[in-house]
Amino acid sequence: MLVAVVGATGLVGTKMREILEERNFPVSELIPVASERSLGKEIIFHGKSYKVQSPAAAVARKPALAIFSAGAAVSREWAPRFAEAGSYVVDNSSCWRMEPGIPLIVPEINGDVLTGAEHIIANPNCSTIQMVMALNPLNKAFGIRRIVVSTYQSVTGTGQKGVAQLEGERAGAPEGSYNKTYPFPIDLNVLPHIDSFLEDGYTKEEMKMVNETRKILRSPEIGVSATTVRVPVRGGHSESVNVQFEKPFTLEQVREMLAATDGVTLMDDPSRNIYPMPIISEGKDDVFVGRLRIDNSAPNALNFWCVSDNLRKGAATNAVQIAELLRRQGWIK
Repeated sequence: MLVAVVGATGLVGTKMREILEERNFPVSELIPVASERSLGKEIIFHGKSYKVQSPAAAVARKPALAIFSAGAAVSREWAPRFAEAGSYVVDNSSCWRMEPGIPLIVPEINGDVLTGAEHIIANPNCSTIQMVMALNPLNKAFGIRRIVVSTYQSVTGTGQKGVAQLEGERAGAPEGSYNKTYPFPIDLNVLPHIDSFLEDGYTKEEMKMVNETRKILRSPEIGVSATTVRVPVRGGHSESVNVQFEKPFTLEQVREMLAATDGVTLMDDPSRNIYPMPIISEGKDDVFVGRLRIDNSAPNALNFWCVSDNLRKGAATNAVQIAELLRRQGWIK
């Protein structure tokens, strides 16, 4: 099928192209789309060369599928135009996630809400995806009352600029010789600041986790409190999650459920120093879960640690999985 990747030259867009190849998604022709400064640049996909095009040129081709990773402003302007041309749009930005009538999809969890009538489908935030992947089977069994989550998010979550700042600082390069995206140094530092601050003191990233979790799990009553933090790690997001359930549980039940969940890998043997780390998750699609502990400070409460490659399951892989779901249902061909 004719497939457009909007934001094809960026960090996530590049990963989307890689995963389309890895998973043998049936692309007869790729339309790489990027900003004006990248027009005419050549992209290699499945051994063929394709030139980067403008969004307008891509819309005119009427692709069956358009996968976006070009930021909310681009998505706000161009996603409806692709949809009007008959394309199915899978958007990785924050633009459409909480819009009424726009599905927010993690295929393993709520792919069943899709009907085929929705031509814009939102891909959730990277930190939300990995947390709900671990929580979904537990929510079904025990019912979640409240979640407290602290994230440890890598610089790839900010794109090429975040990577450039970390690598520039580590190399001792003079400021100004690399793109700077954070207000303070990130090397040898931790920033409790992801996205912009809101009037109540929370950041937009923290509220994404609150609102998206409720929408994906179809549980608007769940209490969620999030603190999101940027750490000097190149790839892979980590999370410390405390969750309180409505029903009692045992660690054995939790381990069995997580071990049986597609897309989740259980790594939980502290006696042998086996637990998830970003270095383990990089380049893989699963969410890795470990450090399972009963929280004795509250009834029916659990602590765990989860890690995932934010560019893959946290972004590109999940988007391609949505496209695969659309194809299995026969909505795109």
